[in-house]
Amino acid sequence: MTPLEAIRTHRLVPLVEIRDASTAGELAATFVAAGLPILEVGLRTEVAIEALRNAAAHKGSLTLAAGTVTSPEQVKLAMDAGADLIVSPGLNSLVIEYCIKNDIPIVPGVCTPTEIETARNYGLRTLKFFPAEAYGGVRTLRALGDVYKGFGFVPTGGINLQNLNDYMKLPTVVACGGSWMAPADTIQARKFDVIAEAVRQSVSLVKAMRGAS
Repeated sequence: MTPLEAIRTHRLVPLVEIRDASTAGELAATFVAAGLPILEVGLRTEVAIEALRNAAAHKGSLTLAAGTVTSPEQVKLAMDAGADLIVSPGLNSLVIEYCIKNDIPIVPGVCTPTEIETARNYGLRTLKFFPAEAYGGVRTLRALGDVYKGFGFVPTGGINLQNLNDYMKLPTVVACGGSWMAPADTIQARKFDVIAEAVRQSVSLVKAMRGAS
């Protein structure tokens, strides 16, 4: 299964901020055991690359993404550390062109029609919609979906268990991303049982929606 296929299959992309790289291995194992073998490690801390490397060493079937990637140099560091996929907060042409040149899967961030059309010019059809809630959330995505057929959006930013259903109902939404399953403080405190329960709840919600559709 390719990284983009994994996103569409599991429909959830948990974003984590890791402050202690030694937690990454057990965190990766926790997600896999709880039924969600996909994880996005945000490059927001000084130990993020080390955390990626530790997660990769324990990932098994896990699809490992590097998030908050803003430069080609970060792409190279992340891929060398074991990432399978690059996720960027914005539509950075340098990052996109580097990934395309090196055959690296990428999900770039967009929030406007112009950015969507630019992504289309690069041949990219799976796009992160960020920051989702701040840019109109479901209403904006519904309007964009009416115009841009054939795109799959991964809204991230302000999504949680309370509004997850609303996003998942949109036909253009292939997955939802966010940190609600594993907040940074919970990871830091090594409360992996709490994280596992949040993952199971989220996975169950997605499965219930599939059963109802």
